[in-house]
This record gives sequence, structure tokens and C-alpha cells, in this order.
Amino acid sequence: MKNKAVILGCNYYIGLSTIRCLGTNGIHTVAVDYSNEGTYGAKSKYTSERLIVPHYKEQKQDFIQYLLDYGRKQDAKPVLIPCHDSYVEVIDEHLEELREVYLIPQTEQGLYTKAMNKEVLHRIASEKGVNVPETVRVYEENLYEKVETILGYPCIVKPTDSPSFVAKFRRKIFKVHNKEELAEALQKAKDANLEVIVQRIIPGFDDHMYTFDAYLNQESKVTHWVTAQKFRQYPINFGASVYTMQRYVPDLYDIGAKFLEEIGWKGFAEIEFKKDAETGKYYLIEINVRITNFNTMLNKVGMNVPYITYMELIGQPLAPTALKEDKNIVFWYGYEDLLAVRDYIKTGQLSAGQVFKSYFKKHAYAIWDWKDPVPAISYAGMIAGKVAKKLTKK
Repeated sequence: MKNKAVILGCNYYIGLSTIRCLGTNGIHTVAVDYSNEGTYGAKSKYTSERLIVPHYKEQKQDFIQYLLDYGRKQDAKPVLIPCHDSYVEVIDEHLEELREVYLIPQTEQGLYTKAMNKEVLHRIASEKGVNVPETVRVYEENLYEKVETILGYPCIVKPTDSPSFVAKFRRKIFKVHNKEELAEALQKAKDANLEVIVQRIIPGFDDHMYTFDAYLNQESKVTHWVTAQKFRQYPINFGASVYTMQRYVPDLYDIGAKFLEEIGWKGFAEIEFKKDAETGKYYLIEINVRITNFNTMLNKVGMNVPYITYMELIGQPLAPTALKEDKNIVFWYGYEDLLAVRDYIKTGQLSAGQVFKSYFKKHAYAIWDWKDPVPAISYAGMIAGKVAKKLTKK
């Protein structure tokens, strides 16, 4: 096929899985990153071409210009696929000029950013009749009284811009148990010049987290979808998927498909829901607007998101699919799952026996692949290096 696939961000397993999903289908893959260091994803045998580009934030204009120059040199428009939220933000900011030389599913500039902004998403979801956690804005009068009466403690201080918050604090939220901790968390966010909101914690263990993963065509209609249930996250309780299983939950389609179609979404999106352990209601938590962490699992159950994206954008859309049965395949990110299991057991949320039993399922590995072992070997070397540095410091 003439159109190349340009994959932004290859120092994480999302980029790696994207390269594999496309490369195994004979597509020319271009692995893009700002450094050679840590880019184990680009070491896949399915990588056709590697590019080292200016940093997407520190040298934003140079980065955009590089992409534009590269795109203009190609015989056919490449398909542009970001594998990190920060790349999505930059693409959204320069969507119109990038679309002149690249194929990108989204056509409405700003929609990516709206979906990624937790406060804006909360407002839009409320307007569309979708359940969202009760929220107090930090600029409201009687803030502390409202938090205590409407939300209760513990509650969470959540960023409106997750990538910037995670880059600063290496966590997704602040969990606070009283007024003093809330004041401290708000001050930290203020000092970092980051906007936050305060939300109620929806009751339920991590296995009450679910996802609706969907692809919407250029008419903003859901053509492919799968639902999944999380079992473990890292960091625990408020982190990313490390052990997640495909599970058919029709209610999530009813809520998620309607919402995404109504807001005019195009391309892939993953809505994270939490099921209230007391009421059974599903609450929209956030939307992931780039390839999901457990992309390898989606691929194994028949939803190859990068390939679906590529084929539709080059004018050869695949037949619609919906997985309405349980395949019992689990995404497993072994390294961080071990860290998560340690913390779950330490806090008494899981027993060793429960964890042991959970492993007797068919796995879709985050990094390891018998047919493409080099990235995993490279990653293992990186982890060994980090461990060695820690031991040396001690």
C-alpha cells in the first residue's frame, strides 16, 4: 500500500502494539520519537522506518514543521497515529495544517482537547444525560463546605489536563481524606499552575471499572466496538490498566455509542466507566482519545484499531464488527502488574490466592511476542538498568 503509517511515540508499549498491528498487515510503518533512548517499540521487526524529530513540547514549531516537510515528500498522504496524549494535544492544535498532508480521522479542531479536558467533558456529558461523578469547582464559593456535604471524604482532586498533571506529579489524581489534605492538594496544583476539580469517589473496587472501546467512521457512526472490564490498575485504584479482560456489557454500548455519535466523534475513542457498587449505575470517568493501553487484547479479540483506522482513511473501510460474547482474553502488563499486586496485597484489597487464581486465563501481553522478541529484550534491559541504579544508590 502506498500510504505510510506515521506512529508518534515509540517509547511505550502502545506505540509498539500499533506498529505490530499495522506491520503484520504489510503496511509501511514509520516509528517517530524525539530520542533513541528508551524507544524499545521502534525495535520491532515490523518497523519499516525510524525518525528522530524535535521534541513535541520543547520545540513544538520545529516538530510540526518536520512533520509537514516529511508528509509533503511522500507520494501518498501518510496516516498519522498518535500514541500518547501529549502528541494528541499538539495534533489538535495544528489539525488544519496537518490534515493538508496527513490522513487524520478527526476533522473538528478542538474536539480532541474538549474530550481530554476533564471539566469540559464533565459538562458535555451532563448535557447529554450521561452520569458523571458529582463535582465541585475550586473557584466556587463555600468550597470546603460543598466538598464535605456534596462529595464527602475521601474524595479526589482531579486535573483538567491529565498529561501535564502526570508529568508533574507522576500520578493521575490526589486522594484526600480531610479538609487539610484537600487544602494541601489544591495548593500543590496552584503552585504548579495546573487546573483541577474535586470529585466524589464512585464506590466500588477496581473491578468496577469498565471500558467502551469504539471506532466511529467519517459520518460519526460507531462501526466497531468492544467492551472490557478492568481487574487491576497501577497505581492501584486510580491508575492505568495492567490486567484487563474483554467482557461483553451491552449497557456500555447503549450509553457510549449514543454519546460519541451525538458529539460528532470520528476515529477511535475509549470511554472509561465506573459501576457504582451501591446503585449499579455507570458513571463516565474519562475518554482516552488515542490508542488504548490494552490494544494488544483488542487486536486478539478481533478489533485491530490501528488497521481499522488506516483502512478507512485510505478509502477501504473494513466491515463493521461488534463483539457480543466473552472471549476470556486478558491484557497483561506483567512488570507494573507485579507492582500493583504488591500494593493490593499490602493494603488488604486482594489476597495472594485471589491474584494467583486470576492468572489462569489466556493473556495478551503488553510487550512480549514470540514472533517479535527484540522489543521485550530491550525493555528488560532498561528495567534491569533502573534496578541496578537503585541498588547502587543504596
